[in-house]
Amino acid sequence: MDVKLRLDGMKSNFEMGSLDNRSANEFENESIFTLEEESRKEGPALEHENRSISEGSSSHGYKNLRNGVYKSIKTVVLSSKLNLLMPFGPLAIMVHKMTGHQGWVFFLSLLGITPLAERLGYATEQLACYTGATVGGLLNATFGNATELIISIYALKRGLLRVVQLSLLGSILSNMLLVLGCAFFCGGLVIRNEEQQFDKASAVVNSGLLLMAVMGLLFPAVLHYTHTELHFGKSELALSRFSSCIMLVAYAAYLVFQLKGQQKTYLPITEEENQATDAVDHDNKSDEEPEISKWESIIWLSIMTAWISILSEYLVDAIQGASVAWNIPISFISVILLPIVGNAAEHASAIMFAMKDKLDLSVGVAIGSSTQISMFGIPFCVVIGWIMGRTMDLNFQLFETATLFITVIVVAFFLQEGTSNYFKGLMLILCYLIVAASFFVHEDPSPEDDKKLRT
Repeated sequence: MDVKLRLDGMKSNFEMGSLDNRSANEFENESIFTLEEESRKEGPALEHENRSISEGSSSHGYKNLRNGVYKSIKTVVLSSKLNLLMPFGPLAIMVHKMTGHQGWVFFLSLLGITPLAERLGYATEQLACYTGATVGGLLNATFGNATELIISIYALKRGLLRVVQLSLLGSILSNMLLVLGCAFFCGGLVIRNEEQQFDKASAVVNSGLLLMAVMGLLFPAVLHYTHTELHFGKSELALSRFSSCIMLVAYAAYLVFQLKGQQKTYLPITEEENQATDAVDHDNKSDEEPEISKWESIIWLSIMTAWISILSEYLVDAIQGASVAWNIPISFISVILLPIVGNAAEHASAIMFAMKDKLDLSVGVAIGSSTQISMFGIPFCVVIGWIMGRTMDLNFQLFETATLFITVIVVAFFLQEGTSNYFKGLMLILCYLIVAASFFVHEDPSPEDDKKLRT
């Protein structure tokens, strides 16, 4: 009986265990099945969710890119009232294609290049915020003169050698008299209680370089008009090319001296002045922060330079026709009108810095640009003309060379004290008006007249 009960119990336990094992296996199989089924059901949903997230991120990135482009265009193109003149550039091209009236083409091209030159200076200033004060000043001078160099290269290509000479000469005169004079005048009107000061040592070095440039221009002219050439028609050109190479070497040495040897001396504001004006600079910090990024500045520099190059071609082609149509000497157009447009960036920057009592920057922009044109721009064009097969030389004729020499002497006297006021600025502006009037009544001698003078 007991054995039977035990056997029945063991049998029942075995059956119950087998049932438990079966139910466990069935539960496990069912759970695996349900998990696989749920994963199959949730798989497309997860893929759809991931796809929507990636699409959302791409659309969000595209939206950010579009907003960034719009913001950059709004900052660079729509922020200046002078940019209202930009449509005159395409209009000049249309007038050239449809009518061919050289006077209107020249006038519209001149108006179209003006805001581009100013915006080129703005983009350079934004890029200078990322490079530091010394390199920034060099960038301002370089790209500030890009318009004149582009116009000069196109004029060289067309064989208009006198236009090249006169436009570069006019750029030097405009920077030294008009730009610097307006900076002194406006800065003196804003700050009337005391004289503004600037670094006299830097101004003296630049004045010395300008005198060296005058010497380089003077000897070919003297050689030409004293009829003392060893080889007629060849010595003057050979001397010009040799002097141009020497001037380029001197300018390269000046850059090394400025950027490395005397970096602390030629910073616009010394460390002591920075420490004394930390509180004021902190209040004006927001005004000096860049408004666009470094790569945006580089892209805008490329766009502005390309557009200026296109308009410069139409401008150079229309100079002679505009001179005939308006009955204005080519010398006046080249020396006065073209540099005013090309120096729009320097003009605006120098006045702005002077009104903020940063006269070191104003003098650096104006005199630095004159130095760069005289010691780099003019010799560079002589070398480029040499490569192109053009007889570009440093003989700027007696009238132009004498004008440059007197201008350098006058400006050197105004800079020797290291101070400025509105009266000095007014005197420089009046000197520029005398120069402008002189070129308005000056007739550039023709090659036939020059031959008569030589004989």
